[in-house]
Amino acid sequence: MIGLLGPLLAVPAAADDRGGEPAVRVEWGTCPEDVAATAPELECGLVPVPLDYADPGGTEIEIMVSRLASTDPDARRGVLLLNPGGPGGSGLTMPADLVSLGLPADVSDSYHLIGMDTRGVGYSSPVNCGFTTDYRGNIPPYAVDDAAVAEHAGVAEAAADLCADNDTDGRLRHLTTANTARDLDRIRAALGERKASFYGASYGTALGAAYASMFPGRADRIVLDSNIGDTHLDHDGMRRYGLGAEETFPDFARWAAERHGEYGLGASPEEVRGTYFELAERLDESPVETGEGLVDGALFRLATFAGLYSERLYAQTAEVWRSLLDSDAAAAADLLGGSPPAGLAGPGAQPAAGAEPSPFDNAWSVFLAVTCNDVEWPEDVDTYRRSVAEDRERYPVYGAASANIMPCAYWAHEPAEPPVEIVDDGPANVLILQNQRDPVTPHLGGEMLDDEFGQRSRLVSVDGSGHGVYVYGDNACAQEVTTAFLVEGDLPARDVSCPA
Repeated sequence: MIGLLGPLLAVPAAADDRGGEPAVRVEWGTCPEDVAATAPELECGLVPVPLDYADPGGTEIEIMVSRLASTDPDARRGVLLLNPGGPGGSGLTMPADLVSLGLPADVSDSYHLIGMDTRGVGYSSPVNCGFTTDYRGNIPPYAVDDAAVAEHAGVAEAAADLCADNDTDGRLRHLTTANTARDLDRIRAALGERKASFYGASYGTALGAAYASMFPGRADRIVLDSNIGDTHLDHDGMRRYGLGAEETFPDFARWAAERHGEYGLGASPEEVRGTYFELAERLDESPVETGEGLVDGALFRLATFAGLYSERLYAQTAEVWRSLLDSDAAAAADLLGGSPPAGLAGPGAQPAAGAEPSPFDNAWSVFLAVTCNDVEWPEDVDTYRRSVAEDRERYPVYGAASANIMPCAYWAHEPAEPPVEIVDDGPANVLILQNQRDPVTPHLGGEMLDDEFGQRSRLVSVDGSGHGVYVYGDNACAQEVTTAFLVEGDLPARDVSCPA
């Protein structure tokens, strides 16, 4: 990481801070039909932004934003921009989602809550690589040996080629965290606000960290929940998934052992862990045909990894294990929703004859574009072979998946600028929230970000498990600290440890 923005793309942050405000203001109206059906209380509008900030007078795209307006004008202090992560996640319903999950009224009174589809997502000039239901998804499959890495390299290259072939209007290269942070500042201006607060979860922490670093004078109160550890996701960041799974798996193993009479997965955490490896290896050798496709060892490991995101998912995860142990294909298919979890399907990237478009095409496409455009990725297969071999040993639950080769190794575009560098010279206005055990963003990510921000940030460490702390979790200590920061501006004097 060399430099905050670099000279190759867009106006530098300092010049952005000195520049004039765009004349546009958001005109609020009815949200798209699917958004309105889910959250009728929201209103939506469009904000034009440059496709390429190096050519501000060139092609424009539109960012759709949503608003849940504060109903207490005397209490409102500003706007709270929201991002659910991804990159590639739609955030239009997020204001209503947070309220339904229990966002304190003090917070929704203090801010207009602003959701959005970030550039390339959903209703914001969407991009699509053309993935079909044949494509497994953006987390690589578990590689049982070197040959499996080499085999998946072909799939990763085909995925990258598919994106390049379908990028007919040249938009993919402009999907970056830095450009999305610039979009945030355009949205702030279009809302008529001098400053903007921000709450982001998962990848949203990278976006928030970038915004707080690029526009420190315009960033108000920044909450970063479940942190990837930087302003971008790179190969090392993906490998931390293996660390997170290793640290979080014991919580599920204890839960399952306490219910051995119900699920039969093991009477102790050690026995449950043994069942995991036994079942994974059995499925490596003899996948289960569900009628909706094969469930192999890689897919079983992925389903288990996804099941570690929240204790609310433990029961379904345990049922999947039990059905596969019993070779009950019908039950496995039913529990996986008629297909592998989260739309994750078979091994190919190129559309097969008659394959249907994946409902996750847009989300997967944005994830790849932002991830691959933000930073240089290793391009040689041997690097990934070594990473997989190392992580298979040190993180046996899932390390040989998250270290596996990604389409970024074959991406058509080089990064247009260096990754956004975190700036520790600025206001002390960054609150970092982190569970001690998180399968996808382990506690190390929060520590890394807190260290980079220096005196600008405080780290709230929760003795808890799963992905998501504020509102998405239920730790009273973390809820109180975060609400006090958002409403009153009370940044803790030092880092906070919240007991279970």
